[in-house]
Amino acid sequence: MNRTISYVRFCIILFSLFLFGGRLFAQSYNEVVEEAMACVKKDSLAQAEALFQEALKMDPSNARNALLFSNLGTVQKRLGKADEAIQSYTMALNIIPYSTSMLLNRAALYLEENLTDKAYVDYCNVIDLLPENIEARLFRAYIYMQKRQYQEARIDYNVVLDKDAKNRTALLGMVVLDEKEGRYISAINRLNLLIQNTPDDVALYKMRANLEWEQQHWDMAMLDLEKAMKLAPRDVEIRLMRGDIYLEMNRKEKAKEAYEEAVALGASQAEVHLRLEKCR
Repeated sequence: MNRTISYVRFCIILFSLFLFGGRLFAQSYNEVVEEAMACVKKDSLAQAEALFQEALKMDPSNARNALLFSNLGTVQKRLGKADEAIQSYTMALNIIPYSTSMLLNRAALYLEENLTDKAYVDYCNVIDLLPENIEARLFRAYIYMQKRQYQEARIDYNVVLDKDAKNRTALLGMVVLDEKEGRYISAINRLNLLIQNTPDDVALYKMRANLEWEQQHWDMAMLDLEKAMKLAPRDVEIRLMRGDIYLEMNRKEKAKEAYEEAVALGASQAEVHLRLEKCR
């Protein structure tokens, strides 16, 4: 009887230790994770990296580890450890393969590291899951542009514009596509919309002036450059563009004046020398 009681007590103690130990283990894992997150908020990134790695070793099968790997990847990216960050994002995706946020994080890093084909695959996977995801569409369109697959890029930009008609990146992308395909009226119409939305954007006036210049609409180009010059009085590129247009119009004195203004604003002599030679 005594032996039976002793055995029962032993089992109870063993079971209690198991529960208590498990509870301590869970608390320790959670505490390490919380400490890691606090370090991220304080920008103590090296410490955060070490703590995330510690937590992952403590409980390799914990359901939260996908998020931990993702957070670890983001910390490693900020530390400049691109290869380690990619590996961490990949580990996260091994646990949750259909996480669009993790796919987007890895794709962005692939793109930064010029691993364009791998980024393309991740963006395609996001679009398969979320066909109207703007970020994935815009970056895939960018990749298509790099590969000169202009029709495919146009499809992605159109999907974005169907959802957000004023999306600046998509509109600018379409302007470039229209210009490459000789659709100048369409390109200028899109720029008109952009300028209407952001009338103080100097770059847009320069872009429109460049398109008008290509069509030899010199007076219209000059009007846009004058507007740009009012917004950015010390912009060297505007003076150079004005000089180049004046040269095409065979107004050499005006071209020389524009180039000299560019030099006065900081343009290098090398950049202007050949242009000035043409003004003689």
